[in-house]
Formats: sequence, C-alpha cells, structure tokens
Amino acid sequence: MAILKGHKSIDFSKIPRHVAIILDGNGRWAEKRGLPRSAGHREGAKAVKRTIELAYDLGIRYLTFFAFSSENWSRPKEEVDELMKLYLDYLKSAENETNDKNVRVKIIGSRKGLSKELVDQIDKIEKNTLDKDKMTLLIALNYGGRQDILQAVRRIVDDVEKGVLDKDSITEKDIQNRLYTEDIPDPDLLIRTSGEMRISNFLIWQCSYTEFYFTDVLWPDFKDKHFKEAILEYQKRNRRFGSLGR
Repeated sequence: MAILKGHKSIDFSKIPRHVAIILDGNGRWAEKRGLPRSAGHREGAKAVKRTIELAYDLGIRYLTFFAFSSENWSRPKEEVDELMKLYLDYLKSAENETNDKNVRVKIIGSRKGLSKELVDQIDKIEKNTLDKDKMTLLIALNYGGRQDILQAVRRIVDDVEKGVLDKDSITEKDIQNRLYTEDIPDPDLLIRTSGEMRISNFLIWQCSYTEFYFTDVLWPDFKDKHFKEAILEYQKRNRRFGSLGR
C-alpha cells in the first residue's frame, strides 16, 4: 500500500484495534485565518476523510469520531445549523465514498433533536453497511458520556421491572451491553487535537483503560504524519490494565 511507504517503524502486529478521536480546533483554525467558523468545520471534514483512509489501510478495526456533543446545542444557532447540514451532506456521500471499502457505519448518540431527514439518512447508511466488517466507522453525534450511562441505567431499570434482570445480580457487562457502543470494544487509543487535555464527556465509561494522546495540532491541520505519530507513541506504552508493574 503506497500510503504506508516510509513508515516501516510502525509495528503492524501492535496496531490499536479501536481508535477514538476528539476533533477539536475547527473554529480556532478558521478564526486564525479570518474565516467564518463554518469554513473550519468544512476543512475539518476533509481531515476526517484523510484519517478514515489511513486508518483503513493501517488495519484499524474501529474508528470513532466525536462529531457533535450533546452540549454543543448551546452554540450559536447559525453554527449548529451549518454543522447539521454538514453532517447530513457527509452521510449522504459517505456510503459512496466507502463503497469500494468494507466499512460499516454506525452513529452513536441520541436521535432527539435531530431532523427527520438526518435521522432517516442515519438509518439508511447504517442499514446499507450493516454487513461490512473490515472496519467499523462510528460517528458520535448528539453524544455525551454521562447521557450514555444514564440511558443505559434507564434500560436496566426497565428490564428489572419486566423481570428480565435481577437487580441483585446486575454486572458491569449488563451496563456495557446497554451503552450506545454495546457491540464495540473499548478504545485502545484516544486522540484529542488542539492542545486541550481533557475528554469532555466522551466515552467516559469506555475509556477506563484507554491510552490518551494529546496534540497541539488543530483538527483541520491533522495529517497522516500526525496520526502515525500517535500510533507510534501508543506502541511505546506498556498497557497493564490496572495490574502491578514497574
């Protein structure tokens, strides 16, 4: 694969199975150039496409993007409307763009507040890519980690009331199975761009043992070399999952 030439230092036996990315810095990228924030979001969409291509070639099985937080509704209406249009346009083109690839697309988060057109497009792409299994592309849209846990707890309460579950025998697995990521392994690596060093209510249950990688690069400027740098840093780490070690 030509895209990987010159990067033989990557150990392909230690590629993370699941990489999650917080796409931060679109607005700042635009403001630095005297452009409207919407221009940063459009440029950020190009970085998403680049990253999907590279992740697929590297053999990453699961790739998750934090596209829109449940807290982002507080942004100016004009910016939110532009983002929703961008997501709709992206989902309309995503199936064609991944048509030559074995990529399943899954949207995680609440459908509440999303337009019917956007929800219909989500349902369409999820249905049409359901049987693809080389890579799963997850887009966290109207997503919040606490809200994810809350909706899982509500589902558990419903199942206890229905007699499906015994409240005294509820396990972590029962919660895991009711999260939006119920059939997805936890992230091995979380990347956040733009210099912010927090996870901002993203996959907070799922990231209990995830390796974090923070970079000052603004998301629209995030290139293949930056993604590979994150992978290389990940491969240097000794993951102990809570066990004792030096």
